[in-house]
Amino acid sequence: MAETQTGTKVRMTRGKFEGINAIADERGIIRAAAMDQRGSLRKAIAKVKGSEVSDAELSEFKALVTEILTPYASAILLDPEYGLEAVARRAPGTGVLLAYEKTGYDASVKGRLPDLLAEWSVRRLVEAGAHAIKILLYYDPDDDARINTIKHAFIERVGAECRAYDVPFFLEPVSYSDAIGDEKGLEFARVKPDKVKKYMAEFSKPQYGVDVLKVEVPVNIRYVEGSRANQDGQIAYSREEAKRYFREAAAAARVPFIYLSAGVSDEVFRETLELAAEAGTPFAGVLCGRATWQDGIPEYGRGGAAALRRWLEDRGVKNIQALNEVLQRGAKPWWDFYGGKDNIEVVDYPFSMR
Repeated sequence: MAETQTGTKVRMTRGKFEGINAIADERGIIRAAAMDQRGSLRKAIAKVKGSEVSDAELSEFKALVTEILTPYASAILLDPEYGLEAVARRAPGTGVLLAYEKTGYDASVKGRLPDLLAEWSVRRLVEAGAHAIKILLYYDPDDDARINTIKHAFIERVGAECRAYDVPFFLEPVSYSDAIGDEKGLEFARVKPDKVKKYMAEFSKPQYGVDVLKVEVPVNIRYVEGSRANQDGQIAYSREEAKRYFREAAAAARVPFIYLSAGVSDEVFRETLELAAEAGTPFAGVLCGRATWQDGIPEYGRGGAAALRRWLEDRGVKNIQALNEVLQRGAKPWWDFYGGKDNIEVVDYPFSMR
């Protein structure tokens, strides 16, 4: 996380600065693909295949997506459990984010509490090739204070570990409400803007050590009046209200932020980003997963690696190229958040444990 100095310059340690640049392209835009799904990916492939999916098959799927799509991405997000083969298969010059959290959560315990991969640490992830560390955190800013205190302390510990190794920390908060349920429904869509704005403000605080927020868009475009994604006439917000929510959430951030695709289709995600750009939102790019490659799952489930490769080389590449065109028009360099690249003073971190 950058520190404000006397005057207008900000200070950033070398490892953080170089790590974020490794994830971004030469323009400072983060065009990252996400391939760290584990349990959900295994279930999706098994549903098509009609049988269990092996660890080797998960690794194969990730490696193929990485090999074929990273020539069009600035970085790839993977997990160390099944994604290390894919790290070696990425295009030259592609940055690497590695997930540090366990997939999913224990549904028998209230609060969707996070946990770390027991056999990994920030040091081990860096040695495995990570330019940055990513944590997904289910977070309801309006939840019980006790639950959120546990989550706040958890993120503070990860932030401290990333600071010690001078490696960027990308945090992905995902909003929810146990009181409402169905995070894709109309009722949740109405409260989502406030929840996203609150967590962007919370995790921008310096005690967490977050360098880049990987956030949801603050609206569900399926409920935006007049959007192509609105197929049934259910409305949570007008187009102008939606744009205002984009701007309000962005104004709450004190670190650069990028958007996640949250499992929607590539067409819906592109329309969402176009609305963000129309609102003048200073997002620094995306970490886009399923929107780009999820339609390749049936191909792999039915036809294996050869079928997935054919699909990725055709439709998958077209999806990511179309996304890049939207980013070209709408995204802003990550360093613009700090007033430009020249406004960042890069310093060596005196206590780095690397």
